[in-house]
Amino acid sequence: MGLDNMMLKLDETVTGIFAEWDIYTTTITVIIITFFAYQIFTSRDPDAHPMLLARQAQASPVRQPGESAVFRSHSAPHGIPLNSGLNIKDPGDSKWARGRDGDLRDVWRRVISGGLDRDGKETGELGSIMTVMGTENIIKHDLADITRQINLIGQHIKENGGNNVAIYLPNSIEFLATLFACAFYDLTAILVPYDQSTEDIISLLHKSKADSVIAAVGSFPFDVVTKSYPDLQQLIWVVDEGSRHMDWNEVPKGTGGAVNVSTWSEIIQDQESNAGAELPAVERTSELKNIIGFWPSGEMIRYTHANLIAGIAGQLTSVPTTQRITNADLFLPADSLTTLYPLVLTLSALFSNATVALNSVAGRTPDIVMATQGIAPTIIVASSATLVKTHSETSDKMNSSMYRLVHWFQTRSLVVHGVMPLATIFSRLFDNLRPIIGTMPGKLRLIFTSSQAGSDSTPLSTETLQDLRIYLGARIIYALTAPKVAGAVTQTSIYDYRGDTGTEKCSHFGVPVTSVEIFCRDTKEQKTTDEAPAGEIIARGPAVVGGEASIGVVGKIQADHTLALL
Repeated sequence: MGLDNMMLKLDETVTGIFAEWDIYTTTITVIIITFFAYQIFTSRDPDAHPMLLARQAQASPVRQPGESAVFRSHSAPHGIPLNSGLNIKDPGDSKWARGRDGDLRDVWRRVISGGLDRDGKETGELGSIMTVMGTENIIKHDLADITRQINLIGQHIKENGGNNVAIYLPNSIEFLATLFACAFYDLTAILVPYDQSTEDIISLLHKSKADSVIAAVGSFPFDVVTKSYPDLQQLIWVVDEGSRHMDWNEVPKGTGGAVNVSTWSEIIQDQESNAGAELPAVERTSELKNIIGFWPSGEMIRYTHANLIAGIAGQLTSVPTTQRITNADLFLPADSLTTLYPLVLTLSALFSNATVALNSVAGRTPDIVMATQGIAPTIIVASSATLVKTHSETSDKMNSSMYRLVHWFQTRSLVVHGVMPLATIFSRLFDNLRPIIGTMPGKLRLIFTSSQAGSDSTPLSTETLQDLRIYLGARIIYALTAPKVAGAVTQTSIYDYRGDTGTEKCSHFGVPVTSVEIFCRDTKEQKTTDEAPAGEIIARGPAVVGGEASIGVVGKIQADHTLALL
């Protein structure tokens, strides 16, 4: 009897449901089924496990009085040396032996020899270097020809008594060739920021004691400089092809005629075609000359080759393997190469045998769309000011109610689910309002950007970074840089899309790269405790000039072991 009653009640219930079924019931059922189906078929695992973001750095087990624990990247744990080099192995070295740290000469040798496989054998995957001039004129440079320029320019400077070479050029093949020429011919490279006033140029030449200058025609006030700076011995003009018919070797009257003036093109063309084809033999016993850079405040810093190589190594190993720069990437420095962070990343791209595009407007315009015309970059390094401008202009255009709803769902994918949002039929409706990055929108995958400690560089908030990831469809790494650190001090994880991190005006800056460790030192206002490390931020490691230096800012280590400024 009990079973019969149960079946009778079930029959009455089912009959009652279908007896009252109408269009509204159908609509509600379809919505519920559609919602659950959408959740099942569109669900994705987070790009990074939440536990990896909860403790992003490793703290030392003990700390000194008045200091916090020392924090390192998980890729360079305590107990082993920080990453200091490129693991360069010379012919005949065992594949099991640890390689040399290397120097800038090894970077160029990797460019012309090609990539290596896991066993250290050459794969033959050569990168390339191109100059972008407008939307249609793209020059792909022959690597052998660049090697010849490196040799001939280095020999010319050395033979004419040059020692300290000031590079006053926009991003160009001549800039890179001069930098490597200084490395191969034991010269001090001086990175003079481009587009400076005459007074600033003279001041920087005095500080660095430059005796040679390589400058673009029309950018360097030769007459005024030679009168105010008598130590200048030689000047090499970089002349564009349309102006080479003019005589640029003439020394203006009244300058004393003590300066040896020549042009880049004539130095190259006056030599036999086979001259300079082979790089000079490398001497490992002598210490190489420094690379001199200038901070926006005018502070002059002398970086050793070891500092720069450690900075490159830090960038190569601080990014997950699947996201590292490879031969398949087209890398564009959209910031000036006289700034150390873009320079270190560009050298990292060259060492990784990626294609590197050089654009003379990079660093001279805050318009990222203009800087990427004519090419389809996959990786860009841009200043924070450039990204803030891009964010402001895009936000002003994408402010409709419909887009705000789409943007909310995409932000939820980032913050809640931890994945980059996928393009949908709704988001594609607004593609014409997004910044057009390169000739193939959607190919860009990664953006490097930074803020400079102790300067007035534009900070990026967490909300701004989230919006930019959605607008540009690319992941973003946000770094903190400092004068005495080659490359980055700390930088955010490529998969860290979380909201409400850092401060209201500025995002956090992630964790140290693998060539740097950091700790907090007490100040009058900030005292470190076990629960709240805070104080003056000190950086230490092979990428740091002198081995240890204050980065000039006060910050705190958050609960997730990321650095935030106070």
